[in-house]
Amino acid sequence: MTKDVLVFAEQRDGVLLSASLQCVTAAAPLAEKLGGRVVCGLIGHGVGGLADRLDDAGAAVTYIVDDEACGKYGALVYARALSAVIEKSDPQIVLLPASFMGRDLAPRVAVRTNGALATDCIELEIDDQSALLVKRPIYNGKAYNKVHFNPGRRQIASVRPNTFAAASGSSTKAERVAVSAAFDASDNRQVTREIARTGGAEKDVTEASIIASGGRSLKGEENFKIIYDLAHALDGAVGASRAACDAGYQPHSRQVGLTGKTVTPQLYIACGISGAIQHLAGMRGSRRIVAINTDPEAPIFKLADYGVVADLFTFVPLLTEEVKRIRA
Repeated sequence: MTKDVLVFAEQRDGVLLSASLQCVTAAAPLAEKLGGRVVCGLIGHGVGGLADRLDDAGAAVTYIVDDEACGKYGALVYARALSAVIEKSDPQIVLLPASFMGRDLAPRVAVRTNGALATDCIELEIDDQSALLVKRPIYNGKAYNKVHFNPGRRQIASVRPNTFAAASGSSTKAERVAVSAAFDASDNRQVTREIARTGGAEKDVTEASIIASGGRSLKGEENFKIIYDLAHALDGAVGASRAACDAGYQPHSRQVGLTGKTVTPQLYIACGISGAIQHLAGMRGSRRIVAINTDPEAPIFKLADYGVVADLFTFVPLLTEEVKRIRA
């Protein structure tokens, strides 16, 4: 194996996922400690132009699988393609975003390449044996464990989105290497004909750096418009508590909490959410938390960095207008 660190540069519809560039940031100190390079793997159809963005992030080499079979994500096809990239580049460490695609792809690739895998990592370093050492949350962030990799095996880790800043600012021109993958007819046992997204073009809460969430206090689906207005003004995503989703105010795809999605944005704004334990379990990893509630004794205030005791129907529209004014 080389001492390189390979980052799977996930793209969707020709747009690089920010979490992929965040993985490059995580990879840089690992490669420096090992004495290797940060290299990237790019898979898709007609995606060669995205390599320029990886140059800016600091990639030394970009391995590209550009094939019509990879036009839409398919687990078996992408697993075969990424395995081919790993075989070609022979890295010691492979990093993937802990996105929906990354969580589906990582274990498949680990099996194909005889690699060891740790998922949803928030800290990564090189130990005294020149092997990967990672920290990952367990029990919905109530505890953490450290995973020591065997230095003699391929070391694969998925990185939680928004844990690192997105890499940029490099002036180097990365080498491009075309990689061919031998796809099998059996890979097409599952065919993706159309990708339907709940909520249209709205951002997914697990990947957004800013989230505005609403609770049952919104009293109806139509009142969530003020949460959407705030989220759009901040270029963020819309979340909801379990109570709001169970009441039908928002689809469960937006639910944040123990039985919903775990999020780690830079900014989380909880509007009319009291702070039940199951909700806190899904957002306690947020970098900054703002709580808006009429009840000064609401549990959410114990976790919040900033608290506003106010009627959300009055305060949130005012906050939205102020955000628009500043951004204008």
